[in-house]
Parts: sequence; structure tokens; C-alpha cells
Amino acid sequence: MTPSSDAQFKHNYQTHLKHLKLKGLQPKTIEAYARAIRRIGAYFEHHIDDLSEQQLTNYFTDLLDSHSWSAVKLDLYGLKFYYTHVLRKPWENIDLIKPPKAQRLPDIVTIEETKRLTMETFTLSYRVFYFTLYSLGLRLGEGLQLQVGDIDASRQRAHIRDSKGNKDRLVPLPEATLNLLRRFWSVHRNPVLLFPNRRGGLKAAHRATSPLDRGGVQATLRQVAADCGIKKRSPRTAFVTVMRPT
Repeated sequence: MTPSSDAQFKHNYQTHLKHLKLKGLQPKTIEAYARAIRRIGAYFEHHIDDLSEQQLTNYFTDLLDSHSWSAVKLDLYGLKFYYTHVLRKPWENIDLIKPPKAQRLPDIVTIEETKRLTMETFTLSYRVFYFTLYSLGLRLGEGLQLQVGDIDASRQRAHIRDSKGNKDRLVPLPEATLNLLRRFWSVHRNPVLLFPNRRGGLKAAHRATSPLDRGGVQATLRQVAADCGIKKRSPRTAFVTVMRPT
């Protein structure tokens, strides 16, 4: 790798990031496509602007040895985006990747297991958060970004913003969940966030400008599931998909 090729790659990578943002892609997609270019760049020592079919075949074969089919597909889509919008080169639809079809039933916790998970979660903010996710059928990110203004008590519904596919939706709000959220809000009194971060404790919760930490939420649920003896393939996924709308 020469200094000039390294500089060109860095320049193109930054251009890639700009186009990803300008196309209005979701943050997770932006990170996945950006990671794809970083990973492919590292594999080919930053010479990725004119890859042959054989080079791509070798790359994706090696990638599949250590990553899932999902990662392989995302790297392919990220590279296609890079060629189309950064290099302005026609993308040859090379028929390299065809993930095996698989249909699996979700590994879902039962109602009794959910009760145990919530009861054994002793941190109040996490306990309320898990119950809200379960009762509204939300994804993790959807729950974290819930705001006070998203709760419509009079119509008993919650406004879920920027959901999958960059869409909004309304979901029914059970009376039990509404009452729990009201009691929880009376504890932290943040004017915007339903689930403010825990940095600084309760005294600072009303001033928080960011929600609960995603990693903390996930780690706590995994630990509680282990303590409860719940051995689902993925406790977090099983928990939050119990009532997720199709």
C-alpha cells in the first residue's frame, strides 16, 4: 500500500459517508455499509476501486468462514453503494451470493418467564423499560427513543417514530403500561425523555439529554435471564419480539 493509495481510500471513504447520509439511510444501515468498506479496504490493502469477479469471490468466501450470511450480504450491498455513488461506476450484478433459505420459529419467552425477568430486574429504569418493550411490542431502539410527547393518554396509544423502514406507527397503550409510565415519570421528571440515562442518578435524570445506554440495557437483560435460568438462544431478542407487530 502506497501513501497515495491510502490517501485516495480515505478520501473516497469520507465521500461514501456523505452519500450514505444524504440518501437518508437509517443509522444502522449507514454503519453497516461504512463498516463494509473499511473491512473490504483492509482486505485488499485499500485497493478496492477496480475489483474483479475473482477477487470478490475470494473475499466473500473468506468472509463467510468467520461471519454470518447477514454480514456477507451487507458487505455486498455496501460495496455496491460505494461503486454506484462514490466511484460512479456501473455495478455488474455478479451472481456470487445466494444465502440458503431458512425459516425458523422465533425463540420467545413465555408470559411466566417475562414476569420473572421483570421481577428480578431490580434497577427501576430497566424494569420499567423491559415491561414497556414487552407490552407495546417494541424493538430495542424504538423503546429507547420514546419521548414524553409520544404518549397519548387520552387515546391510549403510543407514537413510535422512525421505526423499521424509516416509518412511524401507532400502537395500543395498555392501561397498566400507562400507569407504570406515569409513576416512573414522577420519579425522574425529565421533560422530554421517557427513559433518561442513568448517569448522575435520579438527581440528574430530569436534566438528561440522552436515553438509557443500549449496551447497559442489553447486558442487564442477559444477566437477569441467566440468573433466572432462562436459556433461550437470545434472551434479548426473544423478549422484545414477544408482542412485536408483524
